[in-house]
Amino acid sequence: MNNESRQNSTINWYPGHMTKAKREMQDKLKMVDMVIEIRDCRIPNSSKNPMIEELIQNKPRLILLSKKDKGEIEKVAGWVKKLSNESTTVIACDLVHDNVNSLITKNCQDIMKPKLDKQRARGINPRAIRAMVVGIPNVGKSTMINRLAKKRIAKTSDRPGVTKALQWVKLNKDLELLDTPGVLWPKFEDATVALNLAVTGAINDTILPIEEVAVYAMKKLIHEYPDRIKEKYDLEVEEEPYLMLEKIAIKRGFLLSGNQIDEKRNYESLLRDLRDDKFGPITWENADEM
Repeated sequence: MNNESRQNSTINWYPGHMTKAKREMQDKLKMVDMVIEIRDCRIPNSSKNPMIEELIQNKPRLILLSKKDKGEIEKVAGWVKKLSNESTTVIACDLVHDNVNSLITKNCQDIMKPKLDKQRARGINPRAIRAMVVGIPNVGKSTMINRLAKKRIAKTSDRPGVTKALQWVKLNKDLELLDTPGVLWPKFEDATVALNLAVTGAINDTILPIEEVAVYAMKKLIHEYPDRIKEKYDLEVEEEPYLMLEKIAIKRGFLLSGNQIDEKRNYESLLRDLRDDKFGPITWENADEM
């Protein structure tokens, strides 16, 4: 299926464990005070799960834009401003290098302060804040849990969908987290959303044709980051993505017998370089365009 026809179709993908996880999350929601939603700062809109809006209802929310080091500072700041409102606090974070424990605990305390103050005024000693951690696969949920707990509690992987069960994690006297599996929605009605998820590795590489994903990524690089292409490959940039991909394959020696281009290897190499930040920080979505 080409990209044009895909624009008018839906992409269905809903593993069984995600159906179970959604049901369990609904059951557990009444036990928590607030929700921490993790999104990828490179694709803050595409890494939003529409089902989460329905699930959390009126619960206070902290949106954490993860992988801050992989996104462009000014564009990420634009998203922080756009997504913030009276019931939602938004922060950007590098889950590996930032002081995650202090950052998350403080923001959760700030969000819950009105409720905690009311309890204290009534002579009630507040218990630890209970927060449900939600997000689509591969946005950094397990990395955050492990950093906060200072030990390996949640499984981490660069493969989407590793965490498949709910578990409580007591961080300190002030905060307890309910970790949940990465949950995707039943279908992608917007082809661009699916492509953004595929480029960043949030969905399995078998869901979309790798050629389609690589061409989409190359178009973005040509139009917005031509200097980075030239710097990485030492090639003049072509406007046509297929021609640019062909030049890169020849330059890198991705050839089969008869000098045929090894397209699969070329596409895989491009996506691997993007995910490994070989082109530098890239934010695939702009807040002012949404």
